[in-house]
Amino acid sequence: MAERAGERSRPEGEYEAVLARLDALEHAAAEIGTRLDERSICAELAGFLVRRVAEAAAVDLLPPEDGTPGPGTSGPGTSVRAGAVALLDRSDGDEAPEDGDAPDGLKAPAGRTTPNRLNGPRGLHGLDGTSGTSTPEAPNAPDAPGGPHGTAGPGAPGRGAVLTLPLLTRTGKEMGRIRVARAAGGFSAHDTAVVAHAARLAALHLGHARRLAATEATALHLQRALVAEPGRPHPNLEIAGRYLPAGPRTLVGGDWFETVRLHFGRSLLVVGDVMGHGLDAAVDMNAYRGALREVAATDLPPHRVLRHLDAVVADDEGRRPATCLLVQIDPGRLTATFASAGHLPPVVFGADGSAELVDLPVGPPLGTGLGGYEHAVRALTPADTLLLFTDGLVERRGEDIDHSLARLAALRLSPGSGPEAVVDEVLRRLDAHTAEDDVAVLAARVRERPVA
Repeated sequence: MAERAGERSRPEGEYEAVLARLDALEHAAAEIGTRLDERSICAELAGFLVRRVAEAAAVDLLPPEDGTPGPGTSGPGTSVRAGAVALLDRSDGDEAPEDGDAPDGLKAPAGRTTPNRLNGPRGLHGLDGTSGTSTPEAPNAPDAPGGPHGTAGPGAPGRGAVLTLPLLTRTGKEMGRIRVARAAGGFSAHDTAVVAHAARLAALHLGHARRLAATEATALHLQRALVAEPGRPHPNLEIAGRYLPAGPRTLVGGDWFETVRLHFGRSLLVVGDVMGHGLDAAVDMNAYRGALREVAATDLPPHRVLRHLDAVVADDEGRRPATCLLVQIDPGRLTATFASAGHLPPVVFGADGSAELVDLPVGPPLGTGLGGYEHAVRALTPADTLLLFTDGLVERRGEDIDHSLARLAALRLSPGSGPEAVVDEVLRRLDAHTAEDDVAVLAARVRERPVA
C-alpha cells in the first residue's frame, strides 16, 4: 500500500517524461556520429536536439590544439546552426519547425529578424535574441549543471530560455559548446539530461574525428614528401607540381612525379601511376622511383630508360604494373623528347594560353616485359608550359577517355601562364579536388636566357 501511495504521489506525467528521455537517449546513439568529420557531427548534434528538446541549436567548435582542420571544416573552427531563428517572437502562434536541417546557418522566416551572434566565452558565438525578450543566461539555474560547465536561462513563463553546455574531451578540455533555445518555458531536468548526454556523445565522436584527421594529415604530408619533393632539375628549368589524394579516406596511393638532373643542362621529367590504391600501391610507387633514378643516371634516351626499367620490374612478380611518361628537356636546343609506357599524353600551353595535346607513340605499361617503347621529339620554347599528369586529372566515371582529354585540350588559360599558374588553374577548372582517383601533375617551362 505504501508503494502504491508513493506511486500516486509522483508528479503527473513523470513516467511519460522518463520514457521520452530514454527514447531520446537511445536515438542519440543512432543519430549522432554517423560520419567521422566535424561538420557532420555538429550538424547531427544540432539536428537531434532541435527534434527532441529545443527549437534552435548552435554548435561552435574551437580549432584543434595542433591546428589541424578536420574534414569538412572551412576555417579555424566549426560553426553549425539548426532550427528556427525567430525564437523569441512567436506571439502570432507560428509553430516551431519539427527539425533543423540547415547546418550552414539559420534562415529566418519571412518578416522575422535574425538574432545577433554575440561573443561568448573564449571567442565562441551563441544564440540570443534581438527583440529584447530573450532570457539572459544565469549560472547554476535549477535545471542546468552548476558552475562553469553549463548555464541555463530560468525560463520564466512566456519568456525564452537558453541552455549552454560545453563539449569536453576525455581529459576535460573544452573543444566547443552547444547552445539550445526555446521560445517559451524552461528546460526540465529530463531535457537537460538529454542535452548533456548528446553533448558527451558528440564530444566523443569529435575526439575520434580529430584524431583521424590528424592521422590523415600526417599520412598526406608523408605522401606529399615522397611525391612533391622531386630531385632538383637544372636552374634553366622552372617547374611546379601538385599531388591530390583520392578523397579524404585514401591516405596514400601510387601516383608520383619526379625530376632528374642530367648532363649538359638537360633534365628528365617523370610522371607515373601504379595500378591500384592504398599502401601497397605507394610501396610499389617508391620502388619504381628508386629504380628509375638508377636507370636515368646512365643518361640513356627516354625510350631506352623505359625498356631497361620494364625489364627490371618484370623480373619481380610481386610488383604491380605502372604507366609512366618520360620527358627529356634540353633547354640549350629548346627541344623535348618524349617516351610513354601506357600513359596519357602531356599537354603544352602556348604563349596565347591555348592547349595542345602532344601526339606520341605509346608502349605497354611497365612490368609487362613486352618492351617496344619509342620516342618523339618536339620543340619547346620559353613561351610554352608543358603539363604532365596522371589519369585522375581528366578521367570521369562513365566517360570516354578521348572526351576527357578533349576537355583538357579545350582549356584556355591566361596568356603567358607559368608552371605555378598553369597547375593551379588546371586543377581548379577540371575540379580535380573532387576527383575519384589520385591526381599528380607536373608543369615545366624553360627559363629565358638573359640578353647580354
